[in-house]
Amino acid sequence: MSVSRRAFAGGLVLTMATAFTVVSAGQAAAAGSPTGFGAGTTGGGSTAPVTVTTAAALASAAKSSAPAVIRVSGMITVSGMQKVTSNKTVIGVGSGSGITGGGLTLSGATNVIIQNLNFKDSSDDAINVEQSSTKIWIDHNTLSHAHDGLLDIKRGSDFVTVSWNKFFNHDKTMLLGHSDDNGSQDRGHLRVTYHHNWFDGTTQRHPRVRFGDPVHVYNNYYAGVTSYGVASTMEAGVLVEGNYFENVKDPFHRGEAASPPGALVARNNYLVNSGSGQQGGTVKAIPYTYTVDTPSGVKASVQNGAGVGKVG
Repeated sequence: MSVSRRAFAGGLVLTMATAFTVVSAGQAAAAGSPTGFGAGTTGGGSTAPVTVTTAAALASAAKSSAPAVIRVSGMITVSGMQKVTSNKTVIGVGSGSGITGGGLTLSGATNVIIQNLNFKDSSDDAINVEQSSTKIWIDHNTLSHAHDGLLDIKRGSDFVTVSWNKFFNHDKTMLLGHSDDNGSQDRGHLRVTYHHNWFDGTTQRHPRVRFGDPVHVYNNYYAGVTSYGVASTMEAGVLVEGNYFENVKDPFHRGEAASPPGALVARNNYLVNSGSGQQGGTVKAIPYTYTVDTPSGVKASVQNGAGVGKVG
């Protein structure tokens, strides 16, 4: 794929306090690099990784003021939302590691990578990105069954890529922009790229968008979504492109509940036993170069590549 990357200021590279198991620098750092709006995100970079196996160790490493590469080993049970500060990579070890009982929250954070983690049974959101967090890459995770959203992005956050994740066993999957009356903070922000994600029998919000323009939703696989796929509302502009919709009666539409219609442009989507969708309005140009995979092949590539254990 040919993708141009935006230039962002790099994070500081410091040595983290050795309160945890430290492994050699570069081992188990994030695999690959983000494309789309989150391009340039480096997380903890080449900082020597630490491995955590308990909720206390995870919380301490994630909220540290220093850059860190945090390797989560095994399923860690947490209580509530665990704060992740700037310049962090949080990455699961193998295919059986992740977070249960609670979730991760990024509030005012910049330059964060969350990769290869299982999230399940959160008492709130699985992942929450808010308060003008920027340069965020959420990649190759498997998320299911949270009390609220699986992945919500809101309150002026910007320059985010959500890629190669699998979502299942959930209702309100992904919210982008939390309310119609938050325009003073959200206008000009909430620019997110969603690509190569697998929505497996989830219900709604894939995503539900307010204010963000442009928002780019491409090469995702929607399988048996039971309510609707993408909704563009409240001044949003969403490009829905090259996706594979299978058994989705309402793949995309404008407006949702009390929120007025936003703009939505749909092109080159592959529809199998699915509705035709609703579009209209004008969406701002996508400001990066990209290549869309052949839509009819998206199902196979996403099934083979999305979720935990498929990275690297």
